[in-house]
Parts: sequence; C-alpha cells; structure tokens
Amino acid sequence: MEKKQFAIGLVTGVLITAFLVAVGLSAKIIYTNLHEKTEAIAEAEAREQTAQEISNNNKKKSSSTILSDEDFLKKVMLMENMIDLYYIEDASEEDLKEGVYDGIMASIDDPYACYYNEKELEDMTQDMTGVFFGIGAVLMLDQDYSCPKVTGIIADSPASESELRIDDLIVKVDGTDIVGMELSEGVDLIKGPENTDVTLTVIRRATGDELEITITRRKVETPSVTYEMLEDDIAYIAISEFDDVTSDQFKTALDDVKKQGMKALILDLRGNHGGVLSAAVSIGSEILPKGLIVYTEDKYGKRDEYSSPGDKELDVPMVVLINGESASASEILAGAIKDYGTGTLMGTTSFGKGIVQRVISLSDGSAIKLTVSHYYTPLGNDIHKVGIEPDIEVEFDIDAYLEDINSDNQKDEAIQYLKEQLDK
Repeated sequence: MEKKQFAIGLVTGVLITAFLVAVGLSAKIIYTNLHEKTEAIAEAEAREQTAQEISNNNKKKSSSTILSDEDFLKKVMLMENMIDLYYIEDASEEDLKEGVYDGIMASIDDPYACYYNEKELEDMTQDMTGVFFGIGAVLMLDQDYSCPKVTGIIADSPASESELRIDDLIVKVDGTDIVGMELSEGVDLIKGPENTDVTLTVIRRATGDELEITITRRKVETPSVTYEMLEDDIAYIAISEFDDVTSDQFKTALDDVKKQGMKALILDLRGNHGGVLSAAVSIGSEILPKGLIVYTEDKYGKRDEYSSPGDKELDVPMVVLINGESASASEILAGAIKDYGTGTLMGTTSFGKGIVQRVISLSDGSAIKLTVSHYYTPLGNDIHKVGIEPDIEVEFDIDAYLEDINSDNQKDEAIQYLKEQLDK
C-alpha cells in the first residue's frame, strides 16, 4: 500500500508529532542543502540548537496547541475506529504510521518537504557516494506532467547505449504508472539489481511518440565533472551536480586544462539540479574575485554569508551554459558569475530555485526535510521562481539532437563566441 494513500496521516500526524516531542524524541540537524544532496553539521551543536528551537517553539504554542482541542481528539479517534471497523483491507500499524508522518509533511505549503523512513534516509545518504545500480540517467520531476523527465545521460552508462534521450518523459516503469509519484519513488523502481532489465515507457516530447525502451541495469559511477580541451585552446568543463567530491574533481579538471594552455573556458551547468552548498562555494572560490558568493536568510532574519578569497580569480574569457534544469547550487554559481561580470551566461533561463532545504534526523533513524531559508546572489537578487536570465539567449535545437545525439548547438555557439573574444 502506498504511503500517500493514508488519509489518516494528515489529522493524526500533528497529534503523534506533538506526543513524540513531549516524550523527548531527540532530533538533530545532519544536513543543510540547496537540493537533494546535503552537508553534514556537527552533531553536538545540532542537538543543542534543535532542542532549543523546539523548546522555544513549544513555549510559544503551549496556550493554543491542537492537543487542547477535544473535538479534534475525538475526531481522530473516530477516524481510526472507522478504518479498523469498515476498511475492506487490513491496514498495518506500520503503514498507518508511515502515512501519519507523510501526512504531516504534505500538510504544509512546502513542495520540498518530505519524511524519510530509515531505509529512505539510508538510500539518500548512499546516493551521495555517486555509485549505484541503475541505468545512468539524470532525472528531474517535470512539474507540468508530474513524472520524471530525463535531463542528462551519464557517459558510458546503460542509458547512453539505449534509445533514451534528453527531454523524454518517463510515464511507466515495467508497466507501473509512475505519473503523480514522488521522484524518489519512481527512481526506486528504475534502480535494481545488476544485470536485470527494466522497461521504461516514455513520451518523446519533441514528437509526442510513446516508446518502450528496455535497458539492462549495471553499476554506474557518476563523475560529477567531465572536461576536455577543444579547438583554439578553449577548455570545456561540465558539472552535472554538486556532490561532496565535486569541488576536488573541478580543481583537478581546471588545473589540467590550465597546464594544457587554456585561453578560454566553457562552464556547462545545463541539467545541473544543484547539490551541496559547500561544493558550489568551493568552486566559486576557484574562479571568482574576492567577495560574496551567496548569502542566505532564514525566517528570523539570520544571515549567513559565503565568500571567495579572490586569490584564484580566473582571468580568461568564460561562457557559462545554463538552461531550465539548471537549479539551486548551479544557480548560485551562475548568479555570482553574472553579478561580478566575470563570464557570459548563455542558453535559456534557469529553473529558479532560490531556497534552502535542511534534513533533520530523528533518533529513531528517520528524518524530515524542510525549506528553511532563501538564498541571494551577491547583488541581493532573489531568483526563486524567477530564475537567472542568460546574457545571450540560445534555444537548444532538440530536433538536431534527436537526429544526432552529438549535436549541441548551444555548445557550438559558446565556442564561436569565445573564438570572437580571443580574436579581439
């Protein structure tokens, strides 16, 4: 039974959460992030901070807690009794609990809020290693169609050897309809044991065709940085996501292309959904002048600033490629580059995710994720739900790509632009 099916979750969730706090279920902040990937925070400091926040919050709400509403309590008990008395199937206690916790998170107006049970939290943490068994496609939830959309394909992966293409919408996995599912649930169905097949039903948005594509899963290692030297000493560095290892990979790539005589740089952030804040800041420190890279503000007005020392500022012409799937941490880096004028943004307007999530673990091995602050570019721009506009707009030629997967008119345009800059 799917967790989202439990109507009891929403109403009972508040009751049980309040009870857990009352009996002392400890919580600790273990992650702060700008997307799904996160950054560890010291356990002792987090426990103290979270305990203080809960204590202060409880003091504010003690006079008007929902637990003091007798009608509410009676209704909850009645609903539970009705489920037990009339529901045609057996609702397990564990399923009801999961529904409760999911219902709490679904009740607030936060599209990124969610509950992780112990296994889900373990899977999310394991994803940070960059090694998994699957097909090697980068997916993002398409808000219009409520299903996963392919925004990237990892080189030398099963997906790269299949007929799957960027911009494809995945609507079924092995015959199971995944439209309306959470992205993580759809991804779990696509992943699986090594050397097993998975059949995806996809809608090719460019043509409207429905296709069935069978792919054999295998071990996939996800390098978050790829690079090469192009003609005229133009370096190309692509960052697919901001993981814990990304900054080191970027430094290695940048050092290498510098040794090869780099005279200009294309930094490709297309399809990059974001990730660890510290990775974006670290990479910014490798190329930006001295000054602010990004700052965040929470609901209490607390401001945290992240800056570049400026001792490694890049002094070559640079183009940053962005598109509608460039989100969060990638927008932080692109936004800082645009504000300082150290590079030219090219492509299409970015996604517009200017908010920060925090994952808070509970002592029973579960966790919740909440949006906790906004972030701002160095000039104070809030790009949430707005995105970052490129300096030069270039639409991706999807038709040419579908005919030849090596076709990339945006990259070609960036190369031509930098050639002209070098000739000046």
